[in-house]
Amino acid sequence: MSSNSGASLGPIFAALGDATRLGLLARLSDGRARSITTLLGDSPLTRQAVTKHLRVLESAGLVRSLRRGRERRFAFSPERISEARAYLDDVGRQWEDALARLQAFVETDKT
Repeated sequence: MSSNSGASLGPIFAALGDATRLGLLARLSDGRARSITTLLGDSPLTRQAVTKHLRVLESAGLVRSLRRGRERRFAFSPERISEARAYLDDVGRQWEDALARLQAFVETDKT
């Protein structure tokens, strides 16, 4: 299993469990840093709501904020997504192994 436990990755999965935050990450996933105003676009969300969501993403390590003059820009940090993916890959392998053992047991029991 990966060095990351599910508990250490909990904030990532919690942050990804919200459609608004997923949308913000999708907008930032091209690698370009954006201001809150740019991220708002045509969204009906308030500036405060977007700021709150960005803080959750930043706390989880999924985005980082950069100061540019008086403006704060936000950029995607893919490293934590890679960690979460590695964890899910490990869990998937464990389930595949468990299912293979169960199948072998069932097939042996039939003979």
